[in-house]
Amino acid sequence: MLTLLLYVLIVGLVAAVLFLLASAVFGRAEELGPLPEGTTATVLPAEGISGTDVRGLRFQQVVRGYKASEVDWALDKLAARIDELQHQLTEAQAARWQTPVAPEPK
Repeated sequence: MLTLLLYVLIVGLVAAVLFLLASAVFGRAEELGPLPEGTTATVLPAEGISGTDVRGLRFQQVVRGYKASEVDWALDKLAARIDELQHQLTEAQAARWQTPVAPEPK
């Protein structure tokens, strides 16, 4: 029985030493503090959104998946840009069809 107790104590001591050594080598796993309310780490340019920007989007993951407010923000921004581009396209097409044809010289 004394031998078993000695083995348990030695294993515990070795585990504690390894834990302390790993903590010293790899740090204490400190995490960054939470972002202030109403801010996001998700970034999109104010103008000129491209496919590369969309592909580069990364959302903060929370316990139950992505942070819904960040996903909603990105989708709203993309939807607004798409609407803007569609409006510009409509205007350009309308201007193209309404361009008066110059009369042929006589």
